[in-house]
Amino acid sequence: MTVVDRPTPIEVLEADMASSLSSSDGAKVDLGFRGLAVGAGLMVLAILAAITVVTTRKAWPAFTTYGTDYWFSTNWQPNKQDFGILGFIWGTAVISFIGILLAVPTSIGIALFATEVAPRRLRRSITTVMDLLASVPSVVFGLVGFYVLKTPLQTFYRWLGDAVAGVPVLHTIFGQDSSGLALLTAGIVLAIMIMPIITSVTREVFDTVPRNDKEGALALGATRFEMITGVVMPHSLGGLTGAVMLGLGRAMGETIAVTLLIGASSKPPITVDVLSASDAMPAGIARYLPEASGMFQSALIGMGVTLFVLTMIINIGSRRIVGVMDRRLKGAS
Repeated sequence: MTVVDRPTPIEVLEADMASSLSSSDGAKVDLGFRGLAVGAGLMVLAILAAITVVTTRKAWPAFTTYGTDYWFSTNWQPNKQDFGILGFIWGTAVISFIGILLAVPTSIGIALFATEVAPRRLRRSITTVMDLLASVPSVVFGLVGFYVLKTPLQTFYRWLGDAVAGVPVLHTIFGQDSSGLALLTAGIVLAIMIMPIITSVTREVFDTVPRNDKEGALALGATRFEMITGVVMPHSLGGLTGAVMLGLGRAMGETIAVTLLIGASSKPPITVDVLSASDAMPAGIARYLPEASGMFQSALIGMGVTLFVLTMIINIGSRRIVGVMDRRLKGAS
């Protein structure tokens, strides 16, 4: 009597998978999925190219008429057909810098607390709250800033201006005359807006750090702070930079909240006084575009093109910086 070896279930499964992969139907499905994925990727590039072409064509009359003065002049007088947007660029940069300066350390601290210190139940609560805050519309933050923060900040600004009146540098940064609607107010609200986004992404990045690496550092005698600075932060550098760039992108492109809180200066100045009224590119577009036409409309669309280009430059530059730092860290290790 002969004994017939029966195939094991694993061998049967492998045979079924091999037959399905080698069949013509499986090849067609795989080819179709590949084409769908490639098409989706190309569609993103096509949409990006279409936005660039359309907006640049609309803004081209302003670019060709005013040349470099369009970007490097502060002479913004629509009634005289003078369009220099340097003041708007400066206002956008200042409020974005203030927002990032206030939001990033706070967001990193919250993310570290949620991943390294807080009990499990509290971690869930922090995660839920941050996710809810990230979904709040920007107009809500703008209204809260306008109706709740404006008056207390106006009082605080006047006190701060009086307190630093005798200090040369600080007196220049914190002027005495302020209505509460200023660069700093817009920057504070932007920091509150982007904090949940940066915190959520940063927390997810910190969670990807291998547990063995952290426990190994602690086992070698490192303190919790040394473990965070020596293991968690280097491992999370790329993701952390991405989180900051995501927050910066929202800060630079925010419109409604900034429109309500920046003060709407008719001719934005180049000043380091963060308590003065100014304007930003997204806010200027939203404020003037409904009534603009001709060259005025072209100049406003040019602001959008400029903002788009600046955002792309910042993102490309940050990626290069992260790549260089990662290579140095890997080489040092």
